[in-house]
Amino acid sequence: MKFIPTKLEGAYVIEPSFNKDDRGLFMRTYCKKEFQNLGFSGDWVQMNHSVSFKKGTVRGMHFQIQPYGEVKLVRCIAGAVFDVIVDLRKESETFLQWTGVELSSQNKRMIFIPKGFAHGFQTLEENCELIYHHSEFYTHKAEDGIMYNDPAIGIDWPIEVTVVSERDKNHKLINKEFKGI
Repeated sequence: MKFIPTKLEGAYVIEPSFNKDDRGLFMRTYCKKEFQNLGFSGDWVQMNHSVSFKKGTVRGMHFQIQPYGEVKLVRCIAGAVFDVIVDLRKESETFLQWTGVELSSQNKRMIFIPKGFAHGFQTLEENCELIYHHSEFYTHKAEDGIMYNDPAIGIDWPIEVTVVSERDKNHKLINKEFKGI
């Protein structure tokens, strides 16, 4: 696997290497030793699978507040998405900055997201599916989010936003009092 640092410290785009022949292909999507080299020595305690039917759907921007902050590893297994993370770590030099990367079933990329980030994505095709690995269990009372279109963040979604859940439409905007997570 090739770990490509993003502009946000601790977050990586991962390009898996794979073997391809007449039968198909084989690739490794996780190796504990390689992830320990990044500083992640935790375990994946929960895996989730999301399906979004409509092109342009935005899900996000989600996170869990401390002490339930989670590391995530996200991979698109069907379709293509523009995956976005926002640095919410108050002590970070990139506090409130975002970055995005295309994840698709074709490019096989993944994104490694450290604790302290909001995460979301926009579907670039119909019928997109993602697999998420989480280092912490889902904790309802710790669930939180920020608006996907918050002008203080300025995420540049690549296509028209067509579908957003009521929950995601009601996330808070970042304001002067926001101190991070």
